[in-house]
Amino acid sequence: MKLKEQTLQSLYGDMVKWRRHLHQHPELSFHEYETSRMIVGLLESWGLEVRQGVAGTGIVAKLSGRLPGRTIALRADIDALAIQDEKSCPYRSTVPGVMHACGHDGHTAQLLAIARYYSIHKDETAGTRVFLFQPGEEILPGGAIRMIEEGALDGVDIIYGVHLWSPLSYGRAGTRPGPFMATPDEFEIEIIGHGGHAGLPHHSKDALVTGASLVMALQTIVARSVDPLDAAVVSVGQFASGSANNVIAESCRLSGTIRSFNSNIRSIVRKRLEEIVKHTCELYGCEYKLKYIEGYPPVVNDDKETSRVLRIISELLPESGIEPCERIMAGEDFSYYLQQKPGCFFFVGAGNDEGASEAHHHPRFDIEEKAMLQAARLLIAVSDDAASELQE
Repeated sequence: MKLKEQTLQSLYGDMVKWRRHLHQHPELSFHEYETSRMIVGLLESWGLEVRQGVAGTGIVAKLSGRLPGRTIALRADIDALAIQDEKSCPYRSTVPGVMHACGHDGHTAQLLAIARYYSIHKDETAGTRVFLFQPGEEILPGGAIRMIEEGALDGVDIIYGVHLWSPLSYGRAGTRPGPFMATPDEFEIEIIGHGGHAGLPHHSKDALVTGASLVMALQTIVARSVDPLDAAVVSVGQFASGSANNVIAESCRLSGTIRSFNSNIRSIVRKRLEEIVKHTCELYGCEYKLKYIEGYPPVVNDDKETSRVLRIISELLPESGIEPCERIMAGEDFSYYLQQKPGCFFFVGAGNDEGASEAHHHPRFDIEEKAMLQAARLLIAVSDDAASELQE
């Protein structure tokens, strides 16, 4: 089916309305109750076959075209983050301490528009479209694996997903074959010392000093234990210790993340982290508790489907719109879908210099809303191309 540009353009106002409503009323992972109700109401009003309550608050909707073709799944994540919205705009979050700081409101709005588009052009659509509105992408273990376990990919041939990406300027889009996004593991460390008077440190076992030493020691893992030609990240993001300036700290808590692209590097980094924690705490006479949480697998794009996406991008955007993408250390549970089905995850530029320049997860994060139209256009074109391939 040739892309119906007029229909898509007519849906842009609705996309903006839906996105701004969701931005004003964000809900945390696996608590997206009102978000889910809104999505279900719209999908059912357009005549789609809707299954709700998947993975708790997720939704699987289907639309079968009149023409033969393959079954293509498209996914949007629907959850928000525990971040205070600091923007000054009419649609800023009304929920204290919660906001859509990663573009999931835009992902949801654009997938709703795509569902509406296909409901209008059902008679001209080849194959079946499956729309996955997934909860809980932002917290481990994520919602994707539960969606799959509860049948979200049953009968699906290919799956695609888009991330509106503010570091990328509006008008550009890109991806890469093979490994694209990293495995985001997490760790939590509690150091248990023996507190005391700051003027009598020899009677204590200082958990704070132990923690400070540990933070620095962990930085040697990538620098000295990982091949420089491989990629890995070890970052300590939280450090909490001490209660007063004249008290030796009894305990210290650290947490952070480990990022990598393959299982061998992941194993090396984890082993070194465990060894360094153990020996550093022993050196300072402290005990410890270490919790290691394995994150999503890396996002690995299918070669054929990535070639399809890049071809469609080159056809629909000017030549300057194609972004050569390197691997990035952000993680995404879309990876679970790609372990089950061929597909591609790609970025669509959503950044501009007039308010959409902050990084993802920033309290003033925003998107160029026209990027939703760009993403919908690309997803429809890619889906139609893949669905009709059976007839070629």
